[in-house]
Amino acid sequence: MSKGMYVPKESQPKQGGVAPSGKVKDGKRKIVAQNKKARHDYAIIDVYEAGLVLTGTEVKSLREGRASLTDGFVQIEGNEAWLHAAHIPEYFQGSWTNHSARRKRKLLLHREEIDKLSVKSEETGHTIVPLAIYFKDGRAKAEIALARGKKEYDKRQTLREQQDRRETDRAIAAVKRKQRHA
Repeated sequence: MSKGMYVPKESQPKQGGVAPSGKVKDGKRKIVAQNKKARHDYAIIDVYEAGLVLTGTEVKSLREGRASLTDGFVQIEGNEAWLHAAHIPEYFQGSWTNHSARRKRKLLLHREEIDKLSVKSEETGHTIVPLAIYFKDGRAKAEIALARGKKEYDKRQTLREQQDRRETDRAIAAVKRKQRHA
């Protein structure tokens, strides 16, 4: 190619080829923390995506993949949603500007979503639980859910269904394997 000649972008050679580590393309999610216990203890009714208001050291700690949602819950206070008891540990290289690990964090939701969650969470047996914290297009997001607590027999029923599903999948795989080798 001669210097100064126009070459369309799609016909130019690609450089690198691999995205930098930690980056995810095309709006995909990079999950930092999940609350698997919530799906076991609660029947999920409705799921929402909320933005998180964080300090700089919290973001850096999350980018290192350090967070826990095990004891976390969401409360609606004065037309605002707040994430309580989510543990984001202090940033290792932070100084006096470090955050407290279990402070409450504001969730960014639309007014209609907050109103709907507020009304539903006041009903008996309903609560709002965090399911995951992740990065989407470089921004920290929280996946929260309106949920209803499961009874002990409901939990056993769910476990039994999962076990039955696993057993049928194994049986189908065994039959397919036998057919391939026959």
